[in-house]
Amino acid sequence: MSFTHRMAGLVAVVAVPLGIAATSYALTDEPEAPRVPPAVHLSTTPTPAGTAPTGPATPTASPASPSSPTPPPSDSVVPGPSATGDDDDDDHE
Repeated sequence: MSFTHRMAGLVAVVAVPLGIAATSYALTDEPEAPRVPPAVHLSTTPTPAGTAPTGPATPTASPASPSSPTPPPSDSVVPGPSATGDDDDDDHE
């Protein structure tokens, strides 16, 4: 009688996870290959009313203005904490 209880427990331990896995596998959808668009279309810039669009927008380079150069980055150094300043609270004896 003890043997049949052990066999029933073993069957339950093996059969229940296998049943769950089989049910999960049976209910899953078939994976589809990703769909790739045939071409990528860039958006055009909106045109004022009454004018025809000229196609995709292209960036235009503006000439650099020599009268207002960008200032160089600052090389200032922030001073660190004082070596003599002792504000540690854990040095109590």
